[in-house]
Amino acid sequence: MAGMDIQNPPLEETSCGTLLQQLQRIWDEVGESDDDRDKMLLQIERECLDVYKRKVDQAVKSRAQLLQALADAKLELSSLLSALGEKTVVGFPEKTSGTIKEQLAAIAPALEQLSKQKEEKLKEFSDVQTQIQRICGEIAGNLSLSDQAPVVDESDLSLKKLEEYRAQLQELQKEKAERLHKVLELLSTVHDLCSVLGMDLSSTVTEVHPSLNGSTSVQSKSISNDTLARLAKTVVVLKEDKKQRLQKLQGLAARLIDLWNLMDTPDEVRHEFDHFTSNISASVDEVNIPGVLALDLIEQAELEVERLDQLKFSRMKEIAFKKQAELEEIYACAHIEIDTDSAKEKILALVDSGNVEPSELIADMDSQIIRAKEEALSRKEILDKVEKWMSACEEESWLEDYNRDENRYNASRGAHLNLKRAEKARNLVNKISAMVEILVAKTRAWEDDRGLAFSYDGVPLLAMLDEYTVLRHEREEEKRRLRDQKKFHEQMATEQEAVPGPGPSPARPLGTKKVLGPRANGGSNGTPGRRLSLNAHQNGSRSSTKDGKRDPRPPAHANYVAISKEDSASHASGTEPVPSTP
Repeated sequence: MAGMDIQNPPLEETSCGTLLQQLQRIWDEVGESDDDRDKMLLQIERECLDVYKRKVDQAVKSRAQLLQALADAKLELSSLLSALGEKTVVGFPEKTSGTIKEQLAAIAPALEQLSKQKEEKLKEFSDVQTQIQRICGEIAGNLSLSDQAPVVDESDLSLKKLEEYRAQLQELQKEKAERLHKVLELLSTVHDLCSVLGMDLSSTVTEVHPSLNGSTSVQSKSISNDTLARLAKTVVVLKEDKKQRLQKLQGLAARLIDLWNLMDTPDEVRHEFDHFTSNISASVDEVNIPGVLALDLIEQAELEVERLDQLKFSRMKEIAFKKQAELEEIYACAHIEIDTDSAKEKILALVDSGNVEPSELIADMDSQIIRAKEEALSRKEILDKVEKWMSACEEESWLEDYNRDENRYNASRGAHLNLKRAEKARNLVNKISAMVEILVAKTRAWEDDRGLAFSYDGVPLLAMLDEYTVLRHEREEEKRRLRDQKKFHEQMATEQEAVPGPGPSPARPLGTKKVLGPRANGGSNGTPGRRLSLNAHQNGSRSSTKDGKRDPRPPAHANYVAISKEDSASHASGTEPVPSTP
């Protein structure tokens, strides 16, 4: 056993030389020939070459794989640097040296670092592009776009590209904020309009888009072009509806007020409909009270107008006579003479016939009142001067009576007041001639402008002035005659005194003739009347038209104001305009 151990040494101590020596000893013991030995050694040598060749081939392949791995690593490094927009990696030399494995070992940390950076950039790009895609989907109104994962271009993950995406995202976020602000503004407008119109806000905005309902959050509301367009259209429709309802309500309110005024409706009844009439002159933008234009309120106003219209028919005579009384009052203040009985008969006939609409009748009478006021206004200046002239004539008449009073200078009670009044009356009487001249000029200008004669309580004013002028002239002549007669009698008395003996008694002086002024037809209370006789008018007045000819025709007046009775037979009746004496 010990000999075998010496002949077979342990494997780990075996080498090629030891094995060859052991083989030689075995051959020697066996007695192998040299040829056999040479053949065996040659075979061993060939087998060793084959082993070396296999190892070399394996080494070549391994080297090629390492070179390829190094090339791939360098290419990947270059691609990562290009995609990330980096030129070099911090801590990694631009040029590497050493064995292939050393170069691979040097590149590996850089690749690992860049790969991590790439993953981070991919995540950043994905987040930004996801937000961009979601906002674009909200603007386009296609929310399905938000569910799709964005495709990130891994060839360009540079910071510049990321900033471009971020800038795009910022613009989109700004646009989204603006759109959302516009949506909220439109929703606020819709809310206000629905409140005024008494409409349901929730159902109105839900028809535009379900997300606009108040139950959803602000950020989840639709901001698409279609939503904005439909929301804007809804606002336009509601504004138009508001405008039409307001116009309708204002029309109803105006009719209510007219009917109230016609029928003298008490204030407590009117106050019940203040919510109708308070906006009668308001603009569309000024009406903002909730529910003021609700359909049920407008229907309530329509029912009230309809009720008052029916009531108006039953009170038409009363209303028409009230208008007629107003018209007569205007003409009376303007001193235009009318036939009131005939006018009332015409109104009764029209109302009883049922051929005229009450509103048309009242509107016609209102237009007559307007024309009467205009005519009264055109006469006002002349009437004011007539009043002053008549007042002056009254003072003149008083002064005549005062001058004939032989006891006027007695120290009686109130004598000093009469003296003061007489002084003022003399100053006023001295202005009468100028008053008459101005009044005649104004009257003629008025008549020339309208082609009508200016009458005062049925009497042509120029005729009154002419008659007054004639009477005043006669009075002056009478005064002059009396003065001459008085002088004559005084002279005769003087001569009689100079001749001795009794003489004839002086003749009794004639009483002074009192000349009537424009108020010579006095009333029951002692105040002189305002109308002179029509002698001057009947004998031909000096009033003339533009052609220089006398035109005695009175001016035309409204349908329901009758003319003076003496002219009523010569003019048409009915609904045609009839002339009346001013």
